[in-house]
Amino acid sequence: MAPHPVVQAVIDLSAGAIGGTACVFSGQPLDTAKVKMQTFPSLYRGFVDCFLTTYRQAGLRGLYQGTTPALMANIAENSVLFMSYGFCQEVVRMVYGVSGGAALSDMQKACAGSVASIFSSLVLCPTELVKCRLQAMHEMESSGKITTGQKNTLWSVMRSVMRNEGVLGFFQGLTTTIAREVPGYFCFFGGYELSRSAFAEYMSKSKDDIGVVPIMFSGGFGGACLWLVVYPMDCVKSRIQVLSMAGQQAGFFRTFMRILQTEGVKVLYSGLTPTMIRTFPANGALFLAYEASRKMMMQQFEDS
Repeated sequence: MAPHPVVQAVIDLSAGAIGGTACVFSGQPLDTAKVKMQTFPSLYRGFVDCFLTTYRQAGLRGLYQGTTPALMANIAENSVLFMSYGFCQEVVRMVYGVSGGAALSDMQKACAGSVASIFSSLVLCPTELVKCRLQAMHEMESSGKITTGQKNTLWSVMRSVMRNEGVLGFFQGLTTTIAREVPGYFCFFGGYELSRSAFAEYMSKSKDDIGVVPIMFSGGFGGACLWLVVYPMDCVKSRIQVLSMAGQQAGFFRTFMRILQTEGVKVLYSGLTPTMIRTFPANGALFLAYEASRKMMMQQFEDS
C-alpha cells in the first residue's frame, strides 16, 4: 500500500535532509576551493595551489569554512528538492497520462527534477550567499575590497547583509540560481536515472537492487552532468554574491558580459577541477544516503 501523500512528503523531505548532510561533509573542502577560484581566478595557479594555500593559511578549518551555512543550504535545498521531486513526479504523470504509482521513464523523472529545482532555489539562494561570502572573506579582505576588523562568523555575515542590504540582500543572485538549477537538475536527475538504468540492465536487476557502488557512481555521474552544463552560470552567481558585499552590485547579464570582456571565457570555468573531483564522492554520498534512508523509512511504514 502506497503511503498517504503527506507521509510520502515527510519521508522524501527527511531522506533529502540526510542526503544533503552526507553531501556537505564529503565535499566541503573542494567546494571551498571552487568558490575561491571562481571569485579570484588570478590569485591562484590552480586547484592544488588554492587548496594548499588555504590549508597553510587556516588549516583544516579554513577548508571547512562555511560548513554551517553549507549544511543549512544543502539540508534546506535537498529537503525541498526531493519533497518537490515527489510532487512533481505526480504532476508529470498527470501531464503524460501515466496512471498513479506507475514508473516514469528516465526523461520524465529528469523533467520532474528540473521543475522541483525552482522551489529548492528559493531556500538555497540565501544560505549559499552566506556560505560563499564566508569562503571568500579572506581574499576580499586581502585585496582591500572590504575591511571588517573583526572575526568573520556565520552570524557576523548575516548581520552585515541585513544591515547593509536588507532582507532582499540574501537573494542576490536568485535569478542566476534559478537559471542554473532548472537545466542543471534536468541533467542531474536524468544522468542519475540513465546511469542506474544502464547498471540495472547490465546486472539484470531492478534499479533499486543494483548495490552501493553503482548508486554512488550514478550519483557522481549525475553531478558531473549538472556541473558541465551549468558551471559558467554558477561562476557568475558566485561573483554576484561575493562582490555585492563590497558594494559591487550588478545583474547576471552585466556580470557575465564584464567577465567575458575583461577576463575571457576561460575564467568562467575557474574552479572546475575541484568541482569535478568533488562531485563523485559528494553526490555519490547524497544519493546513497537518500536512497538508503528513504528505503528504510518506507519499510518501517509498511511494517507498521
